[in-house]
Amino acid sequence: MEVLQLKELKLIALDFILLLIVKIFFYLLYFREVDMSKEKLIDMALNNKRHAEAGTMELADNIVEIPASNYFDKSRWQKEVDLIFKRLPLVLGVSKEIPNAGDYKSIDVLGVPVLILRNSNGQIKAYLNACIHRGAALVENGLGNKRRFNCPYHGWSYNEDGSLIGISSQQDFGDLDKNCKSLISLPILEKAGIIWVILNSNSNLDMEKFLSGYDNMLELFDLENWHVFSTRVVKGPNWKVAYDGYLDLYHLPVLHSETFGKDISNQANYYEWGPHQRVVSPLARISSSEKGGVVTPDLDIPVEDWPMDMLMAGVWTIFPNVSIASFRGGGRAVMLSQLMPGDNPEESFTTQYYLMEKKPTKEQEVEAEKQFDLLEYVVREEDYSTGLRLQKSLKTGMIDSVMFGKNESGGQNFHGWVDKILKTNDKDLMSLFS
Repeated sequence: MEVLQLKELKLIALDFILLLIVKIFFYLLYFREVDMSKEKLIDMALNNKRHAEAGTMELADNIVEIPASNYFDKSRWQKEVDLIFKRLPLVLGVSKEIPNAGDYKSIDVLGVPVLILRNSNGQIKAYLNACIHRGAALVENGLGNKRRFNCPYHGWSYNEDGSLIGISSQQDFGDLDKNCKSLISLPILEKAGIIWVILNSNSNLDMEKFLSGYDNMLELFDLENWHVFSTRVVKGPNWKVAYDGYLDLYHLPVLHSETFGKDISNQANYYEWGPHQRVVSPLARISSSEKGGVVTPDLDIPVEDWPMDMLMAGVWTIFPNVSIASFRGGGRAVMLSQLMPGDNPEESFTTQYYLMEKKPTKEQEVEAEKQFDLLEYVVREEDYSTGLRLQKSLKTGMIDSVMFGKNESGGQNFHGWVDKILKTNDKDLMSLFS
């Protein structure tokens, strides 16, 4: 008996040691990836610094023209919704919106009601927000906390893993195998404090491969530990008209001369990870409500010693519809903009997440509110207002094409990826991302 107990203890100890080794391996792998990402970040900063000192930027090979109809043709727009937004991973939130077990977020995305929740084990799950009985929404849109979801129509109930656990008056309803009637699950991924969901329950797309290693760079923000200060929604023009602006620094000293100043650089370098891009001025800059409107690095200080927010400056875009831009107002902050097509080719809606590295004090809240009010104004009254007028001109049909110069390679890359994805069937889609 004692021999058997000793053998059992040895097996338990061996299992524990093996588990520990596996955990250590993944920790080492994680920190190796972080180190490599930090090295990449410093390499980009060194490249930018060289361009800043020389007054140059990296240029594309040619000027590229795309058909003006790409911005308003309804059949093409519908293809973009179906083959891009309903086929690729979309950023639908940040981890800090639902940090605790039982937290959930419900949101309608292009006509698809989505329920995102964090279960008792801390894992993130996504479901169609619809009772399997007759399709009624289980919860209203917004944030909340539940371990059990009851349909408000007939009272059917589901637990956090989507399993059907209760049928009202089942003796009258009839025999039904509950195990075959769970909520419809949607593919979901949580990385770098960001939540991606695919609006297709049958998709087998590899979401990490789609990210092309970009998530390792986004990890350097450490967004999973940031504070959600506020969110707002801004109505805008065609989704590509709007998104072009997030990839464009060329317009800054002209369109934003009254808000960001006429002396701001219009040069930009672009860095790509598959369809995802970072756009940053050769002289990194961060808009600030605290220090004369802008913060730039001291070029006499070695790049390796620059603060992280300066190394992460610029706009980090996540294809097809998200940008993350650094600011200072009440402390270090970013504006994460999530852009979605509206009900027709001529409208879009952008949810602006104002995220702060640390929860602000009362005094910092005033500065943060001031900074974020400015950013909302810039987007709504300058960027999107210009876009709405721009698309009217395009729709006349008298302008055949729009141009992206050699200094606008971000727009060239973006529209190239849109075309490429529209032309690729489901079977070959993953071959685009490596």
